[in-house]
Amino acid sequence: MGKGAVVINENDNVATATEALQKGSIVSMYVGDRTIEISVVGDIAFGHKFAIRDIKKGENVVKYGENIGIAIADIAVGEHTHVHNVKSQRGRGDLYKKSRRSCEE
Repeated sequence: MGKGAVVINENDNVATATEALQKGSIVSMYVGDRTIEISVVGDIAFGHKFAIRDIKKGENVVKYGENIGIAIADIAVGEHTHVHNVKSQRGRGDLYKKSRRSCEE
């Protein structure tokens, strides 16, 4: 079995699919010096993320060892992790405008 996903940092709670994954697929990946296997609970497109451990609503979603967003719903292991269940904190011009406006007032 090849590695169907990649985890960049041991602190990540999501992996990125390195191939299209079908619901029920068992995906193998390295996390640090360990190999883990996860069963995906739905189809995951190439390049998309899925949870490698349970992420509770309000918790940080971590990729590359960095917080990339906040879970807006509980996310189960193996579940697609994308805009439907994560609020991004990167590239948010609306947040920049709010913080800039409050500094100018």
